[in-house]
Amino acid sequence: MEKPHLLIIDGMALLFRSFFASAAMKQYIRLDDGTPTNGVQGFARHVLTAQNLMKPTHVAVCWDMGMHTFRNDLFEGYKANRPAPPEEMLPQFDMAKDVSEIIGWKNFGISGLEADDLIGSMTEKWKGDANITVISGDRDLLQLLNPATTLAFTKKGYTEYDTYTEQRFREEYGITPKQFAEVKAFMGDASDGYPGVKGIGPKTALQLIQTYHSIDGVLAALDELKPAQRMKINENVEMLKLSHQLATINCDAAIEAELNELVMPTFNETVVAQLENRGLRLITRHARSLGL
Repeated sequence: MEKPHLLIIDGMALLFRSFFASAAMKQYIRLDDGTPTNGVQGFARHVLTAQNLMKPTHVAVCWDMGMHTFRNDLFEGYKANRPAPPEEMLPQFDMAKDVSEIIGWKNFGISGLEADDLIGSMTEKWKGDANITVISGDRDLLQLLNPATTLAFTKKGYTEYDTYTEQRFREEYGITPKQFAEVKAFMGDASDGYPGVKGIGPKTALQLIQTYHSIDGVLAALDELKPAQRMKINENVEMLKLSHQLATINCDAAIEAELNELVMPTFNETVVAQLENRGLRLITRHARSLGL
């Protein structure tokens, strides 16, 4: 019997992507009361297209729940440099979850965790039961690759993806997916606001893990490194360890659902009527064009 194919959507990634793609041209696609819907309608159209393209049997949508997570408790500067979302985006966070629910996609969000942590916990929970495809734009998720999980990074429009399997990752990076968090710990992440080891970039970070396999391996072999590298690492050991905690996706979150609750819904007339009553006609038009 063929395994189920679970599609996990990074809801925030697709919502932001859709918002900024159309906001750049000032196309906010407002409802009669002036509420912008560009991000929401783009998000739903993207997922419908993926559904059509990838033919999953099951689907889950993961969301961040507010700005504060356990990573902020670990490090005050975590994501502190991120600008607040534009005001046209604010009403669209809840609206996107509502639309997801109307269509029948199950939403997941846990206070204090990021969408990444839910995605990681799902890939861990169901890796034996399903083939999993994750759609996101966030390369931090590379650490989640396993024989059952494929990552599809958004590229262009609704249909182009840069797809990673565990095999492709190992061939390109020369390390295991789990070790990717250790690479991130050395190089840091400017968009997430943690520095790693100042002065060590992506290339050196990867070489260190390829050679010594782990942060502990590098620390045990400091004498073998060039003096400048040794000094940089010695001065930043605490931040290196903290950066590793921040970079590591939590795969132990309790996912309160069984796989059979995530069966792909049918896009029927009731769904069409509910969306059109809300003025979200771009979504229904798009679904029709896909033959759903």
